[in-house]
Amino acid sequence: MILLQAPVITASAGITDHDSAEIKQLLEQRDKQIKKLLGPKGTDYTQQQKNKLKDIINGIVDYKAMAQYALQTTYDTLSQDNRREFVDLFSTIVRDQSLNKLDIYRADVTYKEIDMNGDSAKVNTVAVLDKVRTPVNYQMVYKGNEWKITDMVIDDVSTAASYRRSFQTIIRKKGYDYLLKTLKKRAAR
Repeated sequence: MILLQAPVITASAGITDHDSAEIKQLLEQRDKQIKKLLGPKGTDYTQQQKNKLKDIINGIVDYKAMAQYALQTTYDTLSQDNRREFVDLFSTIVRDQSLNKLDIYRADVTYKEIDMNGDSAKVNTVAVLDKVRTPVNYQMVYKGNEWKITDMVIDDVSTAASYRRSFQTIIRKKGYDYLLKTLKKRAAR
């Protein structure tokens, strides 16, 4: 998130008005804001600082897309109000989890490749923290005049797919209402 190298751009099918510079600039700005607010290692944060960190870290995540992917066909059976409730609850949980390991946001990041395909992009990076190299890749889409993250693949583990597996297991065994109840309890902690 500090060390940035020029991305490799690969040609993809599809015509786009976007280029990788938009994405790189967005991610660079985000990283700078996070690091500035983080301060040195061992800093204690006020609730206001924690909320600001959550906003910056998660401000470009498309929770609706991730929630829809995680719920699969169950999402289509929900009313608009129930969908909105689920997306809000889901985003609360993901936002809260983003503060669990703040040191990761101090990592140096190298942009390996930004693969553009119309209004979609895949950003491949390597984050280095304490000499440990971790591949971190983003799936992004351009919607509503901005780029949004629809999935983060960290060390070859997809965030969206992990939620999908977990949620689908619960829905199959105990139903959607049980999943919702469980997530409400988790969000209340």
